[in-house]
Amino acid sequence: MRLGLDVDIHKLKAEKLRKGKNKAEEDLDSLKMDYKKLRLSIRTASL
Repeated sequence: MRLGLDVDIHKLKAEKLRKGKNKAEEDLDSLKMDYKKLRLSIRTASL
């Protein structure tokens, strides 16, 4: 019984880490897009 609980706990931790990683990747992609838009705006405004 205890071994089964340990396995379940490890699965939950792994799933939580995957979700966190996916969220971090989404945030990074969002920041990259915002940065590109900002650079384009600055470039356009300076012309």
